[in-house]
Amino acid sequence: MPGAVIAVVKGQISVVSKNSAFDSLNFNREADRSPIGSLLGSRICAFLESEQNRDSFEWQFGESVDCRHYRVHLARASGPGTYRCLLTLIDQTSILRTEMNLRREMMTDSLTGLPNRAGFSELLEGVIGEQADAQARFAVMIVNLDRFSRVNACMGSMAGDELLMTVARRLKGALRGRDVLARTGGDEFGILMSLDEGRSDADHVAKRIQGALSTPFRLSAFEIRVSCSIGIAFGSDLVDDAEDLIRHAQFAVKRSKASGCVEAYQTQAFDIVREQFGMETALRRAIDSNQLRLTYQPICDLSTGRVVSFEALARWLDDEGVEISPTDFIPVAEESGLIVPLGRWAMTQAAETLASWDGRAGGNCGTRFAVNLSAIQLQRDNVPRMVEGALAASGLGGERFTLELTESALIADPDRVAQIMHALKALGTTLAMDDFGTGYSNLAHLQKLPIDVLKMDRSFVTGMLADRDKISIVRAILSLAQALGMKTTAEGIESNALAQTLAALGCTYGQGFHYSRPLEAEAAYQFLMERNA
Repeated sequence: MPGAVIAVVKGQISVVSKNSAFDSLNFNREADRSPIGSLLGSRICAFLESEQNRDSFEWQFGESVDCRHYRVHLARASGPGTYRCLLTLIDQTSILRTEMNLRREMMTDSLTGLPNRAGFSELLEGVIGEQADAQARFAVMIVNLDRFSRVNACMGSMAGDELLMTVARRLKGALRGRDVLARTGGDEFGILMSLDEGRSDADHVAKRIQGALSTPFRLSAFEIRVSCSIGIAFGSDLVDDAEDLIRHAQFAVKRSKASGCVEAYQTQAFDIVREQFGMETALRRAIDSNQLRLTYQPICDLSTGRVVSFEALARWLDDEGVEISPTDFIPVAEESGLIVPLGRWAMTQAAETLASWDGRAGGNCGTRFAVNLSAIQLQRDNVPRMVEGALAASGLGGERFTLELTESALIADPDRVAQIMHALKALGTTLAMDDFGTGYSNLAHLQKLPIDVLKMDRSFVTGMLADRDKISIVRAILSLAQALGMKTTAEGIESNALAQTLAALGCTYGQGFHYSRPLEAEAAYQFLMERNA
């Protein structure tokens, strides 16, 4: 360990003695002309003039490749007031260089040599940490390759890696010299760009990137075209965290995938997603704690006016006493998968309620319940077994229930859904296609499915009397149902004239505010007793 005794006499620093290790550093013996005097002299003098007996600090000597890193220790030779100290140098160069190399590897993508997500975030933190007025002059752009997984699946991971490296080179060529390119994910690249001319700079860079990727890539014997989705988040005083800004750009990418255009981050869109995430958490808690309830809207026979069924509709009153609309929480339930436990709860609750009505009536109360089945529920749950369990627990037969499916449920996996429908039909249930006319039903497929009822969407029924086109559509649906041997239900009936017209056209059942709004269980039972008395 290099060491030397340093003395200060009349303001001059001198080396009193030194060991061979210190001598090997090739410092001049005249301390005031050596790095010890010129670079450390003021620090040594301050130490000797203080009351301290020991001191240590980091010292970097030299530049670039020849730079050395030392830990300097100073120890007073004797008591305070003595202007002589022992100086020792601990060489930390190899340790620091190893740390820097490891850090460089941690911050670099091994495939492309670009900064990785961590390195990109660190660069961005440095920019955000500058003056506030400079923050508005940069943006983060995320470029996500569309359908990249097909390359790995069809050609192997090596071909995928080759494509990524080629894409990285093209992106680099499309950027300006001051822009920074990084690989932030498997098929995702991040760009930190300066905005000299304002936000229009980002648009120009996005167009150059799209142009660079428009030329086909050649891998082996294949010619591959690569498209991308681009999202942009602009720097501002409101964002003080690099990861937040990157997430904003990634959120814009999701919107870009849906729109097919370059998208910029919009605060209100992110707020909606955040609100939906909060709703998902609250809905999960509400399902677990049984805070939801069912209401029941009557479905009447248009020829007699009697109630033939009630549609069970989920309702949610949150912890603050606010009624959450089903149009808000049902899509959240479907996207999050909560529609499965929600659907199970609805079926069980409806069966228990109908069984209790039978008990009060001293037998069959004279109605059935209609329960909705989601397309997601059909994909993720064993619906026939779930329905069978609810029937067994309540002691009811399948003929007491109508199960309503939307056209979108048929499109996802027609063969599987057909098997499910036949299994449900075997339980004795009635099957209805809800919102008919708004989807993409295959009529040939429709003919083969065991569907009993077509429910016309309210968009065709509302205002029908003043719209000849709607009347023509309703006639066509009724004719189709008659040809297929199916009954029909019209939703959205709000007047007696509309009910009479639909009955004259041959529609079987009607549902809407003309008869009743959705009712709580007790009120629905009283409505049934009075209407069918």
